[in-house]
Amino acid sequence: MIRLKEFWSGNAWIWLAAAIGWSTAGAAVVTFEDGRVPVARIHVATSGNDSTGNGTLALPFRTISRAVNAAEPGTAVVIHAGDYAAGSYWDGVSGTEANPIWIGGASGESKPRILDGSEGIHLSRVRYLILHDLEITGADANGVNCDDGGDVDDPEATRFVVFRGLHVHNIGTGGNNDCLKLSGVRDYYILDSVFENGSGDGSGIDHVGCHRGLIIGNRFANMGLNAIQTKGGSSDIEIRGNWFEECGDRTLNIGGSTGFQFFRPPLSATSVNYEAIDIRVLSNVFIGSDAPFAFVGALNCIVANNTVVHPHNWFFRILQETLSSGDYAFGACADNEVVNNIFFYDRSDLSSTQINVGSNTAPSTFVIRNNLWFNDPDPSQSGITGMPVSEQNGIYGQDPMFADLIERDYRLLNGSPARSSGVSISALSTDYGDQPWANPPNRGAWEGQYSSNLAPQLNPVGNRTVEAGQPLQIQVNATDEDGTQLDYAASGGG
Repeated sequence: MIRLKEFWSGNAWIWLAAAIGWSTAGAAVVTFEDGRVPVARIHVATSGNDSTGNGTLALPFRTISRAVNAAEPGTAVVIHAGDYAAGSYWDGVSGTEANPIWIGGASGESKPRILDGSEGIHLSRVRYLILHDLEITGADANGVNCDDGGDVDDPEATRFVVFRGLHVHNIGTGGNNDCLKLSGVRDYYILDSVFENGSGDGSGIDHVGCHRGLIIGNRFANMGLNAIQTKGGSSDIEIRGNWFEECGDRTLNIGGSTGFQFFRPPLSATSVNYEAIDIRVLSNVFIGSDAPFAFVGALNCIVANNTVVHPHNWFFRILQETLSSGDYAFGACADNEVVNNIFFYDRSDLSSTQINVGSNTAPSTFVIRNNLWFNDPDPSQSGITGMPVSEQNGIYGQDPMFADLIERDYRLLNGSPARSSGVSISALSTDYGDQPWANPPNRGAWEGQYSSNLAPQLNPVGNRTVEAGQPLQIQVNATDEDGTQLDYAASGGG
């Protein structure tokens, strides 16, 4: 998986590759797709025909659904570049562990575009399916919807799904419309995708009762209410190495508010229920938004080693929106942890109480430790109001020494107080650049050493003279203070 640095310029992402070391080796994400190759391919193209085509490269089908309906385990539905109508609904499409089904863009071509309609793509009761390399835009409801077909008490209904290389944008009409909506999905992966320009009351990724998920290496920008929401009994979800920029009221809604009938598994009448359990938020970058993250009816969740830059209202929130009622008891938001993060901010942008604690919560059970807090305009005013518990080993008012704040390079320079001052925790695996964490780790989203780039120095040549008609020979030497090998040449004449 590749990490890229990105900027917003006009109406297009400009991707700056990992020449500065933001990518490469690190721990790979292992999915059921690894080591598998298609045993058959069915082609779809805008020049194809559903009646006279046979799905070969020479005679492709015209519509994606025609190809998907013909797909057996081990088949890759290869969609060639072009524009395709939205509204595909696929129920019961299932591969096997040895032979999954692929649906996605053709290698080496631009992403095919799924345009407009109510929903871009709807998957229901699917297994061992890879949806990849597609652009979905303009849908009124949801970009991609993947669910268990309403079988809320069947944990096998929808399992083993990979979403990778998707670009989902400009979705919804301003209401509760999501770029990617997941309901009752288990054992899934969302990798290396872009979600941007979401609906006003919607999410980038909305989970209702989803379990055992990995969300890694994605980009989110200009979301509505949030970038990712994990509610409805969701559990065991890791959100790692993502870039979030201006993603609404709560970039991450860890928990939420869910109608009782939508919980997966169904609510228990004999034990305490929660909106979210064991959500792990690790090694991400958050820029802007009212609150980078909120714990909402959540239990045993952790937010660790993230870099938070210029939040607009709160550092985070602790809330309870779903209360006990009738036969069902709900536990208070409790036992969550905030550790090893960097908060870089302008205090004047924030509420007077920078950490918002709502009613019916249990803030005294939280653990807050080893974070770095830096008020850029006035470091002496880096103290926090609203801290629900005393922080352990916090650093206040010391510049984290980012490599380049203007260019949004949030790696740490040598000498940063955040370097090697975190606390080791079992949840950590790799940093934002997929590099392993040291022991002890840095605070913030990056591990590793980094020095500011010093310009190479050309050693002086001096004045040289020769007799007319004789060659002038000089030796050019240059050094680089960073130790980088240099390639250089000299030329001239006259």
